[in-house]
Amino acid sequence: MTRVRVTVLAVLAIGLSGCHAPAATAPATAPAPSLAAAPSPPRSVAPPPSPSPTAPPAFAGTVTPATAADVPHTWHPGCPVGPDHLSVLRMSFWGFDNRPHTGTMVVNSLVTHDVVTVFATLYRERFPIRRMRPEDAYGGSDPDSMADDNTSGFNCRYAVASGPAHWSVHAYGEAIDVNTVENPYLFGLQVLPPAGRAYLDRSVYRPGMAVRGGLLVRAFAAVGWTWGGTAFSSPDYQHFSRTGG
Repeated sequence: MTRVRVTVLAVLAIGLSGCHAPAATAPATAPAPSLAAAPSPPRSVAPPPSPSPTAPPAFAGTVTPATAADVPHTWHPGCPVGPDHLSVLRMSFWGFDNRPHTGTMVVNSLVTHDVVTVFATLYRERFPIRRMRPEDAYGGSDPDSMADDNTSGFNCRYAVASGPAHWSVHAYGEAIDVNTVENPYLFGLQVLPPAGRAYLDRSVYRPGMAVRGGLLVRAFAAVGWTWGGTAFSSPDYQHFSRTGG
């Protein structure tokens, strides 16, 4: 009996010891941080600055005395002024292509300051000029010059007008025709040049036109020149003159 009891007690002791809570174990070790760097937050990158637009060159106007060699077709003996009364202007102008150009014009030496002042204003305001060549480039032919939409000054010729023949103000170098296609001359039933028919409606403004109160008319008026576009019977929209003729 005694032996059996001891054995039972021993078994119970072993069983009770197995019921104890297991010893605390060390917490699991956290995984080592990755060696790869964390991605940087996205940042906006400003585009490279655009190059500033190139400013157009400043207006340039030069005046040199004319010689007979400068006016081989537009001057001849018997004209009201001689080459010694004329000057050759080389001036900047703003083209219909929206770019600066340099043109040449022959005028009376008395009006060079007026003319340079006008075309400096037109250049600054970017009023478009088709081309600017002396009429000698057209063999002295005013119709050819007009057909080419040319802006010009001196030409020793008679006026295109009714009545007895008389010198045009252009023969004195004191008149300028500007953008002759956009600003035709209406002489009776004629439109000079013929391509100017597309611009007979003066109420629809298009670049290069001379209109009442417009920049071109105001620029010439500022130096005391008269516009031929106000004539009732034969408006000469291209024509500007110092004397009003």
